[in-house]
Amino acid sequence: MMKWKTGWLGCLAAVCVGTILLAGCQNHDNSAKTTNQYQGATLAKLPIGVHNGQPAIKGGHFKYALVSWSPFKGIFNEAFVTDKNDEVVADPGNEPLFKFDDNYRIIDGGAANLRLNIDAKTVTITINPNVRWSDGQSLVAEDVLYSYLLIANPKSQSQRYTNSLAQIVGMTAYHTGQADHISGIDLPNGAQGNQVVIHYLAMKPGMTQSGNGYFWEYASPSHQLKQIPFDQVLASDQIRKTPLYYGPYQVKHVESGQLVTWVPNPYYYGRKPQLASITFNVVSPNSVAQVMQKHQYDVATVAGDQFTDLQNDAHIKFIGDKSLSYRYLAFKMGRYRDGKNVMNTKSKLQSKALRQAIIYSMDVDGVARKYTNGWQFKINTLIPRAFKQYYNDQAASYDYDPAKAAKLLDQAGYRKSGKWRVQPNGKPLVLHFAVKQDSTHKEEMVQTYLAEWHKLGLNVKLTAGRLLEANSFYDKLMNDDADIDFFEAGWDLSTEPSPADLYSETANFNFGRFVTKKNNQLLAEIDDVSAFDSTKRIEAFRAWQTYMNQAAYVVPTTGSYDVRAVNRRVKGFSLAPTVRWENVSVTSQKR
Repeated sequence: MMKWKTGWLGCLAAVCVGTILLAGCQNHDNSAKTTNQYQGATLAKLPIGVHNGQPAIKGGHFKYALVSWSPFKGIFNEAFVTDKNDEVVADPGNEPLFKFDDNYRIIDGGAANLRLNIDAKTVTITINPNVRWSDGQSLVAEDVLYSYLLIANPKSQSQRYTNSLAQIVGMTAYHTGQADHISGIDLPNGAQGNQVVIHYLAMKPGMTQSGNGYFWEYASPSHQLKQIPFDQVLASDQIRKTPLYYGPYQVKHVESGQLVTWVPNPYYYGRKPQLASITFNVVSPNSVAQVMQKHQYDVATVAGDQFTDLQNDAHIKFIGDKSLSYRYLAFKMGRYRDGKNVMNTKSKLQSKALRQAIIYSMDVDGVARKYTNGWQFKINTLIPRAFKQYYNDQAASYDYDPAKAAKLLDQAGYRKSGKWRVQPNGKPLVLHFAVKQDSTHKEEMVQTYLAEWHKLGLNVKLTAGRLLEANSFYDKLMNDDADIDFFEAGWDLSTEPSPADLYSETANFNFGRFVTKKNNQLLAEIDDVSAFDSTKRIEAFRAWQTYMNQAAYVVPTTGSYDVRAVNRRVKGFSLAPTVRWENVSVTSQKR
């Protein structure tokens, strides 16, 4: 529950993971070795869910502290969501179509069932006839189709269109305006029926897993939205203020960017919701410990500072898990044009030696230890260890080596001219680094890196001269702002780890805009039909990780823990993937 799981993993999830994530970067300045060891060991032993043996009471008003430096965007439709916080506040109602097990493998029993036909190259979705939207209307085939139209229509402004979805027959023609419908999506029983058949150019091995990206796992209420022109849907009240969901709870009230209140959906097909209401409020990371100590909230994401402050509070329990997320450093190599990433051959960072020098001069492990007290930890590849069969523990990574960084620059012709190094052609070299404010000690962390680059002779400046507010950061990043040469961001990963929607030639979320034939080849091998043979897919994943580290266009930096402080009255709350809001209750009226 409450884990962000989408087919592209979340760009704007970079929070304290970057996107991609939480307040988990805030920690004490105390960097003593014993403290680091203590917190790291403690985090590793936290349970994934709360254990409360008391009987649940009827009703109960649940309050969730949404820890964030910025307001949430307030977009209540998965086809438009690009922000982690929007995912979190929508979770009580935003149930996916398909049920899945603890390994994220799709199984029967959800709002719809799924069948693959590899020979026919089709996916068939059959809707549970008992599922209704929160206004009482039945979930129908047209609602499934309508999400694809929202995502693929060029006027809708959705950023969720990917190369994976383009594998649907007719999807590209619709997306480019050459057709007025998606020819590869059939509704055998009509728009009001319960079945959708999707035809593919090729079947992909990840299709058995939730979060694969090749089919959309949510529906949109077509009866509420289809009368709105595509270019006006995103800004509409139906998306921002009065959304419909078929999950256990429905939206009662929204205060833009600050608060959302949910009440039970009387038409929910599953287990009856146990809470009278759920309210999400934005709370500054600086205030988390205080509001939890005053028992104003039932749950809050916490990091090092709050964890220490709350450890002795008898009203608080902690749960945690290593998140499916990572931070990364990426270099801007071009722009996104006409649905493709296009490399700029004149980019300042075309030199691999320059990119590698920047990476070698980052003491990622030391900075993480000093400023996060064990909450972040250095990682070696763009596939986390959590994906055990795909992780390549042999892929050579970048350790802190400023001497090697200086040698690379010298050999590549980046000589010093006074304080700063110049380009091989003698022209000045000024690099702009974009990073967003997302944790208490982020300024100190960034200044540590800047000092190392300056010591190396690289004239690196912060984009706009400061840490950026989250919304401004992503606006600049997605629009290829000229004042960004390289940046730090993060992903909260999908539960199907194919990296195609993040790093392919057509991926809008490939914010570095790098494109190579080798990368295209390796990504294709990961998702080729032949990779239904798990051995071949494992080999392809491992080869891709090795290549990405060597190419140095995008490199991983840190992973992180996801930890929640939970009031002792809470029952059923968990970070496990199969636990949802209908399982949550409270055992007393008072916190």
